[in-house]
Amino acid sequence: MFSFRRAIVGMSAVISWNVMSSPAMAQEACAGLPGHSELRSALESVVDEGGNGGLGNDMWATVVNRDGIVCNVAFTGENRADQWPGSRVISAQKANTANAFSRPSGVMGFAGPLSTANLYSVVQPGGTLFGLQESNPVNPLVAYGGNTGDYGQSNDPMRGERIGGVNVFGGGLALYDAEGQLVGAIGVSGDTSCTDHIVAWKTRFTLNLDNVPVGVSPSGDDNIIFDVTTDPITGHTVSESGFGHPACDETATEVANALPETHPVGSVAPEGNAARRPAGAQ
Repeated sequence: MFSFRRAIVGMSAVISWNVMSSPAMAQEACAGLPGHSELRSALESVVDEGGNGGLGNDMWATVVNRDGIVCNVAFTGENRADQWPGSRVISAQKANTANAFSRPSGVMGFAGPLSTANLYSVVQPGGTLFGLQESNPVNPLVAYGGNTGDYGQSNDPMRGERIGGVNVFGGGLALYDAEGQLVGAIGVSGDTSCTDHIVAWKTRFTLNLDNVPVGVSPSGDDNIIFDVTTDPITGHTVSESGFGHPACDETATEVANALPETHPVGSVAPEGNAARRPAGAQ
């Protein structure tokens, strides 16, 4: 039976899709954030260099602006099938989450970044934010619409749209520009969650969008915290800090713990982004 109401809803979705996908609108909304080629180049440099623990996989990355609008999506492989296909949307979820639950400096209350890794423990059963991951569902029209051949390209169908979604394991980081202004977030997916966090951190460093205010980690930023144990009575995971994340592998743990020293937040080279190097590098 024909439903006039369903027809109107469907037409509204199509109209909204076409308007929001305007290249001009997407470009204006994402001013000051990395373009597709810049994002892909930074991501590739981190993945190709290696030393990130995990499985050594190719990766997806998504950048959103402060309104949660997807600015660009990129991958490191030769084609979109070289990465886990499911990680495309996960990377967008992570970017949306890190943006949605980070705050600019100078505001009332907690004024700082929360990485997706920092949210792991508080959403577990018994945690103070249990159920958070169900609070902002992904928009399936945005996530799975368009031509699959465009996924990860400069015209990815998610670009210019609000993806939504909450993801609560490593790989999502807020982006703060050279002036310390919160401008959006990056999400990385395609390997273990710990390696996703490491790759996201190094990519953010390369893009010079890591000028973060004080965070919840012991190093005063939004780094992953490995202090999770299992309560033998309840079986629930317990984090001493309240913001902990499970370890994945020994290499990733070692690399992640050293990130504040090897890739310190807010370290800007005078020559510009391309001249940024880890501390002590030649």
